[in-house]
Amino acid sequence: MKEELKKIKEEVLNCKKCSLFKTRTFPVIGQGSHSAKIVFIGEAPGANEDKTGRPFCGASGKILDELLAHIKIKREDIYICNILKCRPSQNRKPQKEEIEVCTSYLERQIKTINPKVICTLGNYSTAFIFEKYGLKDQIQGISKIHGKIFEVDSLFGKIKIIPFFHPAVATYNRNTIEVLKKDFEILKEI
Repeated sequence: MKEELKKIKEEVLNCKKCSLFKTRTFPVIGQGSHSAKIVFIGEAPGANEDKTGRPFCGASGKILDELLAHIKIKREDIYICNILKCRPSQNRKPQKEEIEVCTSYLERQIKTINPKVICTLGNYSTAFIFEKYGLKDQIQGISKIHGKIFEVDSLFGKIKIIPFFHPAVATYNRNTIEVLKKDFEILKEI
């Protein structure tokens, strides 16, 4: 497992499949336990993540840490990554072509870690994971499906997929933190 994740890291460090490699400082591969039962998947690195190579280390990361503390899950016990490994300029939304070429790394990370729960953060990661796991007909805006549990069969057993609002929503509107906390409490139950 460790060797496969190391191989993925090396490939991402040398990746030139799309133009995002030209403007990145560091790719953001992922961070956390290689045997995590829970994997969180965001959209793409932001400016702070690009500077450090660490996922969710800026304002959204502080919110994510607060949410994890609320349910007493340690960050080092989960795995956190994004659908894109490099930051789109000006934090623009990921483009379809970028998602298509980059998500092979994410797919291999998921296969290697083999989590029991995948938590998607926001619309882009939710749409990608839902399509990957045969839930395409369930795709709706995150405001309609956040906090719901979708169970799917994979080659390695059942996986629960739980879409959440991206933690960034609480940086723009602090009132949403209670909704996020309530959604995260689902993780305690399962």
